[in-house]
Amino acid sequence: MEIKWITTDYAVGAQIRPNDMQALAEAGFASVINNRPDEENPPDLQSNAMRSAADKAGLAYIENPVINEAMTMDMVKAQAEALEASNGPVFAWCRSGTRSSIVWALSKAGELPSAEILKLLSDAGYDLPQLGPQLDALAAGR
Repeated sequence: MEIKWITTDYAVGAQIRPNDMQALAEAGFASVINNRPDEENPPDLQSNAMRSAADKAGLAYIENPVINEAMTMDMVKAQAEALEASNGPVFAWCRSGTRSSIVWALSKAGELPSAEILKLLSDAGYDLPQLGPQLDALAAGR
């Protein structure tokens, strides 16, 4: 399991397994966000199995399935609400970590400067300059 920190309170990664939940708890995470739709995974990696493992590890579990081509502002809002509700660092995952990075970035538009968001993403290994105009538009609308 690879953990890519975007901020001191938010990290992302590729698909994890239920037995990774204990390691995440031991690493100091308080919450996990599953950004991967169940349809992309076999039953042992779907939300019910992941929620059960998170519960056993003492982690708050949030299910917010995100599909890049169909991402909505409701998904962005759900990610932001999960971050705000957490009592400590959050780990989010999808297939590669990219969707978890994008939905975080969009949730921070207007809260952080777009250039700072893009730099944080890039520093974590997600070079997504194409998000700049969308971040700027969201920031202007808030």
